[in-house]
Amino acid sequence: MKILREANSLMLDAVIFDWDGTLADTSFVIVESFQKVLSEVGCFVEDEFIERLIGIGPKNTFREVLKAKGIPFDDVMLEGLVREKITIQLGMTGRISLFDGAIELLNSLCGRVRMALATMTNRKVIDKLLLEKRLGGYFDAVISVDEVSRPKPNPEIFLRCALRLKARPEDSAVIEDSIFGVKAAKDAGMKCVAIATGAYSMEELKKEGADLVVVSLNEREKILNFLFG
Repeated sequence: MKILREANSLMLDAVIFDWDGTLADTSFVIVESFQKVLSEVGCFVEDEFIERLIGIGPKNTFREVLKAKGIPFDDVMLEGLVREKITIQLGMTGRISLFDGAIELLNSLCGRVRMALATMTNRKVIDKLLLEKRLGGYFDAVISVDEVSRPKPNPEIFLRCALRLKARPEDSAVIEDSIFGVKAAKDAGMKCVAIATGAYSMEELKKEGADLVVVSLNEREKILNFLFG
């Protein structure tokens, strides 16, 4: 029994995916939607500033941008900006495409492990995208920024996914593209594969503690070898 337990402890039970910058090329749409809303309150910021905040959730992104530009705000204002951004982004979902290798990796994992999506995208937006891209059937759980009280880099969203999947954190792996997601995964006690398709370099992702860093999802064999040994 002890030998069986030790063997099982090495098994991977769950893989949790991020969405923005990991499975889908969304940064240009996210930046454009933020910029449209920010311009209405007289706030102008470099695109890169927003890109490097993708992953902490829309409300926190607005907070950081407005704080950096010295524009006063409160929670009511932030919530209004988020609602407007959601409306704009819902009209732009048709411009979003999956990264090369995304479907192939999902197909390789389907049936081998339970899968979840943990995204800092709002529920209305991610539900529409999953429907349009016909991806809903891959995931046993989908948790958005609307279902957590503490967004990434806090590990709450990944721990909620593991709980929903009935998987232990130490038997779970996260696939991410941002330093916020990598930190959240490691703080959750999970393995982490980082994809350098977002705003962060391979060096930055490695420094944050990613167990494996790859250039793209096309490195499927390398990812699978890491996940399953």
